[in-house]
Amino acid sequence: PLNNWCSITSGLITLLCLSAPGGVSLVVPQPNINATVAQNILLSVEYSCRGVATVEWKHVSSWGTTSIVEWRSGNYANISTVYKDRVTTFENGSIQLRNVGMRDAGYYFVTVTEEHGTNAYGTIIVNVYEIIYEDLHFVAVLFAFLAAVSAILICFMWLCNKSLHLFQKKTTHKLTGISLKMQSRCRIFKPEI
Repeated sequence: PLNNWCSITSGLITLLCLSAPGGVSLVVPQPNINATVAQNILLSVEYSCRGVATVEWKHVSSWGTTSIVEWRSGNYANISTVYKDRVTTFENGSIQLRNVGMRDAGYYFVTVTEEHGTNAYGTIIVNVYEIIYEDLHFVAVLFAFLAAVSAILICFMWLCNKSLHLFQKKTTHKLTGISLKMQSRCRIFKPEI
C-alpha cells in the first residue's frame, strides 16, 4: 500500500510539473558509468519542458568543482577551456566526454533550468579505471621464464640420454672384448678328453 501511494504521488507530481507553466522534467537513464582511461563516454540525459531551457553540466571530484558546459536549447554552447576539445553537446541535454582520464572520475551534475525559473537536477557517477599492464607483464615474464627452464631441462635430458647410450656402447664393447678374450683363453686351456 505504501509503495503504491509513493508511486502514485510521484506520478502526480511529475504530471503537475509538466502541466503547470514552466514545468521541467529530467531523466538520467544511466546514473553510474564505468570507463577505462582514454575511452569516450556518453553522459546521457533526457529533459522535457514547455519553454526554452538552459542546460548546465558541472564536474565535482576530489580536485574541486569545474564547470564543463552551459547552453540554451538551439544556441551556442559555452564550453569551459579545460574541456574545449573533449566535449560534444546534444539537444536532449546529454554530453559526450572524449578521452577520459583518471581526473575525470567523480560526480557529474546536470541542471536544466526552464525560462520561468523551474529547475530539474540529475547526477551521474563516473568511475575511471586504468588498464594495469603490470599484471600482463608479470604473466609474460613468468611464461618466458618457464619456457626457458623447460628448454634447459629438455636439453639436459637429451644430453643424459646421449651419455647413457655412449656409456652403454662402451660397456657393451668392453664386455664383448672381455667375453672374446675369455673364449679364446677357454679354448687354449681347454683340456682334451
